[in-house]
Amino acid sequence: MDLTVPGYAYMFGFLQADGHLQQGAGKKGKLTLEVNARDAELLREFQRLTPYNSSITERTRSTNFAATHNSVTWALCSFEARTVLNNLGLPYGRKSRTITPPHGDFSVRDYLRGVIDADGSVGYTSRGFPFISLTTASTAIGTYFSKYAMEVAGVERTIKRNTRDGIYNILYTMEAAQRLASDLYYPACLSLARKRTAADSLSAWARPAGMRSAYTARRWNETEDRILLKLHSPTAAADVLDRSPQSCNLRLWRLRTGQVPMPSSR
Repeated sequence: MDLTVPGYAYMFGFLQADGHLQQGAGKKGKLTLEVNARDAELLREFQRLTPYNSSITERTRSTNFAATHNSVTWALCSFEARTVLNNLGLPYGRKSRTITPPHGDFSVRDYLRGVIDADGSVGYTSRGFPFISLTTASTAIGTYFSKYAMEVAGVERTIKRNTRDGIYNILYTMEAAQRLASDLYYPACLSLARKRTAADSLSAWARPAGMRSAYTARRWNETEDRILLKLHSPTAAADVLDRSPQSCNLRLWRLRTGQVPMPSSR
């Protein structure tokens, strides 16, 4: 499962957010992932991506939200497959607060799209404004997503657990949501069809006349990247580049971790 491959990165993000890795005696156990029956095609795609025997079953039950709920469940029992997933960062048992971005290199936007498809929302608010959001109990995931959104959309979020259930609700609206959706849901990417359709629809929105102008993100260029790397100090670079220390710190982190390409040498 090479997480630099977009399909696997997406699948791992989805599994971290919505899958369940169960451990039994010895080598017994299984991975399960249950989704609404309308999203069954995604599970079939996961099954095609996985070179181990697995099954997909359907069931109908009543829930707190509907008298009749149709769902499909993907089950994978291979010990070798479960070990690979566990080593990459999918814990056994309850995991909502403990999951972190994958260990090692991975395709970032595909991984985050998987997390959003499982635990996020994309669409329009009741006032007709584009939005994209993530609901997570994991501090590591919430922080990582907000840092990524800062780079892509140019909007800073200070994440904080809500007082009711201790969950992070991270929301981006209007132009920021458009930029994020365009980046995460690129053409022909693996994703939930309904969320990809919703993400595509956001590009049609235009800020109403008379509404205060939106903040336009200032993009980094290679010259600035070279200066930042040479100075090796977010504080010093902030004075030279006329940027905030936090912006310089985030950019330096992304360069060091390979989240953005290094500038070409001159």
